Amino acid sequence: MACADIPSGAGEIENFGDDMAKDTRLQKMLADCGVASRRKAEEIIAAGRVAVNGVRASIGDKVDVRKDRVTVDGELVRPVEEKLYIMVYKPRGYLTAMTDDRGRKCVSELVEELGVRVYPVGRLDKDSEGLLLMTNDGAFANQIAHPSTHVPKVYRVTVRPGVTEEQLTRLAVGVEIDGRMTAPAGVRVLEQQPGRVVLEFVLHEGRNRQIRNMCEAVGLEVARLKRTAIGSVKLGMLPQGRFRELTPDEVRRLKNAAQKKKGSQPEGTEAKRDAANSSYGGKGQGRGHTPRNGGRRR
Repeated sequence: MACADIPSGAGEIENFGDDMAKDTRLQKMLADCGVASRRKAEEIIAAGRVAVNGVRASIGDKVDVRKDRVTVDGELVRPVEEKLYIMVYKPRGYLTAMTDDRGRKCVSELVEELGVRVYPVGRLDKDSEGLLLMTNDGAFANQIAHPSTHVPKVYRVTVRPGVTEEQLTRLAVGVEIDGRMTAPAGVRVLEQQPGRVVLEFVLHEGRNRQIRNMCEAVGLEVARLKRTAIGSVKLGMLPQGRFRELTPDEVRRLKNAAQKKKGSQPEGTEAKRDAANSSYGGKGQGRGHTPRNGGRRR
């Protein structure tokens, strides 16, 4: 992750101010300064690309943000001058990454005109499309993407050749992937035509290629996968490859959703109710599915 893109309009790190703790973990400081998410910041540190006062840093190191000189790839880390929250319609074929050593297209190319470095919150795999959040606010990114928050995400998924009640049951209740069961999910049929079915998934967890792996586990082929909402924030009519800033109300609602969900488990009553409300909130919206275990409609 190149750091030449770090915004340069703010003051030196010594003048960052008092809004960060004096003894701050290095990966948190890098995230709060817009370098990368905490997880990516840890990778950068582990790769030996970060130095504190000229000494190679290690994961878990703490810094005094008002005195220590922190560099990444030799570039001085500067604080974020203005926090930005962006919604991007990621097209298929783009990596959810800032750079790629194989020259593949990355989502960073979609927001170049911003002139400010933002990075993805969570991910969508290369063959998927739809709503992707990007920001330079490390605390916000961690809050939304952290596994403990279970902020619901909604997907429109076209599968082949068709779907049975048994398959819907397994998808809703959970299937085993890599030795671990997926959490209960909201699943409903939106459209059904010969040889293809459009499903809506509401997930409360974000494992790698989760929907594709779930569908494969029950014998379905995913032809198209599009994320349409994160929490109450919807993709709407945003064109492919374009972006827009989130409104203050959208940012507030995402933060509130993460705070309410933190510490809860996706298989709990609240999560099931939220999935049910998202998936079955109105008349004429397709066939819902009730698992055979007597659970609530998801």
